[in-house]
Amino acid sequence: QVQLVESGGGLVQAGGSLRLSCAASGRTASIYIMGWFRQAPGKEREFVAAISWSGGTTPYADSVKGRFTISRDNAKNTVYLQMNSLKPEDTGVYYCAGAFETARLIRGTPSNWGRGTQVTVSS
Repeated sequence: QVQLVESGGGLVQAGGSLRLSCAASGRTASIYIMGWFRQAPGKEREFVAAISWSGGTTPYADSVKGRFTISRDNAKNTVYLQMNSLKPEDTGVYYCAGAFETARLIRGTPSNWGRGTQVTVSS
């Protein structure tokens, strides 16, 4: 079993920054890739970005390219999402996810989900 715990969400003004963290514990060897999804009110959950433990990253969602950066610290079993130049449309619940296969994670069927952290961007 793997536990994923997100932190770092909050309320920020447009143009501001936040850094989300996702700490993995338990059977972390069963996870090859970890990533972030987000879900805005009334919308479907969407993929944001992912990174493997070897450091390879997937393409970012078009809506966040150039503004968000995913990174990881293997020693801490933690993945980060640095979010800059935030916009009101970035508001939503951000979920951390982990999977053994990249394809499973990207299509939204990872083996592990965190509970999410709320990000609210005010205009």
